Amino acid sequence: MERISISIGGSIFLPEDSDVSFLKEVASFIIEKAKKRKIGIVTGGGKTARYYIKLGRALGVNEALLDMLGIDATRINARTMIAALGDACYPKPALDYEEAINALQSYNIVVMGGTTPGHTTDAVTVILGERMHADQIIIATAVNGVYTKDPKKFKDAKKLDKIDAEELIKIVGGMNAEAGSCGVIDPLGARMIARSGITTKVVHGKDLKAFSNAIEGKEFDGTTIVKKL
Repeated sequence: MERISISIGGSIFLPEDSDVSFLKEVASFIIEKAKKRKIGIVTGGGKTARYYIKLGRALGVNEALLDMLGIDATRINARTMIAALGDACYPKPALDYEEAINALQSYNIVVMGGTTPGHTTDAVTVILGERMHADQIIIATAVNGVYTKDPKKFKDAKKLDKIDAEELIKIVGGMNAEAGSCGVIDPLGARMIARSGITTKVVHGKDLKAFSNAIEGKEFDGTTIVKKL
């Protein structure tokens, strides 16, 4: 049975960015894909995490504790995802990789949030992929792929259909590594992708056609990251 580790960005859990009907649609989509697969899901914290991290930083909280605020936000989103998935998945957020792997022995879907201060959602998704011997990793985010530069800031940014892990590291290498920083893939996640050697696909989380095609191994709107071109 195929195994997939999926990162779902925090934006789908916020009312201003999504709605209940879309969350239900995502849940139905995952349930359908899990009929023939083992799926591990890692939820991001999104704006909720960034809000509390910003508040904590204003209060003078150190980076490790700011990370814990972010982790708590990801676990709220994990519980929300579980509520949408219902009986199809393990009934609570896995708190670590061991719990997730054990849960996948009995369930086809397990959901978790963050784990350890300093480990980003992307990194957790890749490490989960390594631990569950995933065939591929899907990063469903707020951008439809990896670009040469931030497409929200630069009009000449170009989307890359296929790149290798080393090129990804070069592209994201200058990003901020503080708690709450955001980008299509963070530097730690990029290094974990390179280490794992697992084919990773980046899609827009709200484009379920691209999401589906990426999972099914079909042509999709997004970026494929391989160990070496």
